[in-house]
This record gives sequence, C-alpha cells and structure tokens, in this order.
Amino acid sequence: MAPKKRKDEPGYDETLHLLHVQLVKLQRHVIASGMKVLLLLEGRDAAGKDGVIKRIIRHLSPRETRVFAPTKPSDRDAGTWYFQRFVPHLPMDGEIVIFNRSWYNRAGVERVMGFCTEEQVARFMRQAPTFERLLVEAGVVLVKLYLDITREEQAKRLEKRRHDPLKQWKISAVDARALELWDAYSDARNEMLRRTHSEHAPWTIVNANEKRPARLELIRFVLSRIDYPERDDALVRYDPARVFGFEESAAVEERLSS
Repeated sequence: MAPKKRKDEPGYDETLHLLHVQLVKLQRHVIASGMKVLLLLEGRDAAGKDGVIKRIIRHLSPRETRVFAPTKPSDRDAGTWYFQRFVPHLPMDGEIVIFNRSWYNRAGVERVMGFCTEEQVARFMRQAPTFERLLVEAGVVLVKLYLDITREEQAKRLEKRRHDPLKQWKISAVDARALELWDAYSDARNEMLRRTHSEHAPWTIVNANEKRPARLELIRFVLSRIDYPERDDALVRYDPARVFGFEESAAVEERLSS
C-alpha cells in the first residue's frame, strides 16, 4: 500500500508544475552556456516513453528542443554505417534533444524480431560504447534511461491501447508480439545493459510500473544530473527505490522485470 500523502505535501500536478519551472531554468542555462544535452529513453513497448517525453517538453522552447523517434531504416540507411543515420539528429550547441528509442533498437527490437543478424548485433555491442565515448568527449551530456515495467503491467497497457481510439496510432505488429516474446526481450535487455553500461555513458533504470511517480522521478533525475543556476536541490532529489543506476550484480538484476 502506498504511503498516505501528508496534507501539506504537493500532489502530482503541483509537483509537475514545480519541475517544469526547473526544466525551464535548466534550458535557459543550456542555451546560455552552449551545452549539448542528449536524453536517450529506452524500454519495452508501453513502458511510458511517449508520456514522460510529453511532460518534459511541455514548456520548453521548441526552437532549442527536439524529439527524434527512429522509424524503420530506409534502403539507404541499410547501406550505411549503423550509427550514421543518428548523427544528423544529435544536439547542437544550446540544444536539448530527446531520443524516443535510439541506436539501441539494434540490441532490442531488431535483434528479437530478427531484423538484423547476430553478427550485426555483436558489432553494435562492440561499437556502441566507443561511439558514446566520442560523443561525451565532444561535449555531449548523454543521459541513458531505461524504463522498466512488469509483464502484467505491459499486458494491461497494451490491452487498454487496443481499445482507446486516441491511441490507435501506437498499435503495431511489433506490439502484437511483445508479450509473446517477453523472455527474449528480457534476455536482450540484460545483455544490452551489461555490455553497453560504461563509466562515461552509464545506464539508469526507472521503475515505470506507476506512470505518474515514474514521470516525476525521471524528470528529477535528469535535473539532478546537470548543474544549473537556481536549481532546487531538495525538489530534484529522486527516489532511489524508483530510479537507480545499473551495475552488473545480482542485486540490481533482481530489481529488473523478468
């Protein structure tokens, strides 16, 4: 049972508003200092990536904020270096860019659905940490977030999506097999996290079973990762029970949905 909220404790909408103010302060600093911020959001289908991205960008400047959601590679993309199609979407000075899925499609959906070969996956696993190190050395602030949900929660959300006329655009053939291939996705996720977690580009896990708390904690974590003037350190202190760094240990892996 969730703890009872104190009368003087702000609710979801009030807290989200306060965090939006902090996000605007962060963006003002990013623009003024010429920072390049890249947020990578990964997770299973229906993990809540779209929802949290909408909340992050709601009050940000559209000129300095971009969201990129990779689609199926074109024939031209298929004939280039795998990371090449993502480079044009990287942040420039003063920009915040959010990837709604990313190059990690290769380690997840492409691998599980058989859209690439195991040789291509192995090459990706070797190259991804090096590619990310180059980005960080070039001044990109890279934040990698994996939204984790249980099988039961995914089933509930996918079923609701099928019956919601406003979410029909989210339904795909890949979604239809998400539950059927649950174990394969779990294995792919675990290997991806182990092999691409690094000191310069670590993975952070977000327990996203409860949408609203997950949104707040994810935003808090992002704000806590970047120093900016007038940051409210108490407000951006995130809950380590919901947001925690990945490390290759049984204790952490047991906290992931299986």
